[in-house]
Amino acid sequence: MSAYYVNGPSSYAVRGRVHASESPSPSSPSGRRARRYPLTALVLLLLALAAWQLGGALWIQAKAALAQHLIASAWAGTTADGAKRPWPWADTRPVARLTIPSRQVELYVLAGTSGRSLAFGPGHVDGTAAPGSAGNSVIVAHRDTHFAFLRDLREDEEILVEDASGRVTRYRVREVAVVDKHETRLLDPADSPQLTLITCWPFDAVQPGTAQRYVVIADRARG
Repeated sequence: MSAYYVNGPSSYAVRGRVHASESPSPSSPSGRRARRYPLTALVLLLLALAAWQLGGALWIQAKAALAQHLIASAWAGTTADGAKRPWPWADTRPVARLTIPSRQVELYVLAGTSGRSLAFGPGHVDGTAAPGSAGNSVIVAHRDTHFAFLRDLREDEEILVEDASGRVTRYRVREVAVVDKHETRLLDPADSPQLTLITCWPFDAVQPGTAQRYVVIADRARG
């Protein structure tokens, strides 16, 4: 596994007469004010950008948390036909509950990994084993919301996966790695029950779409 002035006098015309303008002395009050205006404007611009970035981040966090509450309600109403949609216009539904007791983390996994789904919760990758079943079940989520806790997960920590029928499967972390985003072997079938959790890396990257992925691989616990 292979582990971004021109300085000088000016003039102006008034009723056909030309007068030479005088530049304010740098030490005069008007000169000091002239120097302060660009700096003040720059500071205000930076503050506005910081507020915009902070507001956007807080909105993303709030949306992710609220969505998980709505998904929890949908999960609570799971029937033999599976969980219902968490809101009327949703194009996905919860397929599993993911719990990490040591981290006090409880998340509801959604079907599919579209951008809309991942804004609201971790997504199960289509074509991989169903969560809690035999084979390699792959779940992905954003590094700055639902899977931010992965950076602290260590080998041998326990992960619980509950499927729609209420059956709980216990896993233990076997491996933590950073790989290239084009590493497709992460999605390969496994001979034994395996859980693969993937998010972008590094965790503190400013820009989205990083070139590497942070991967946690866990095996089903025995006994």
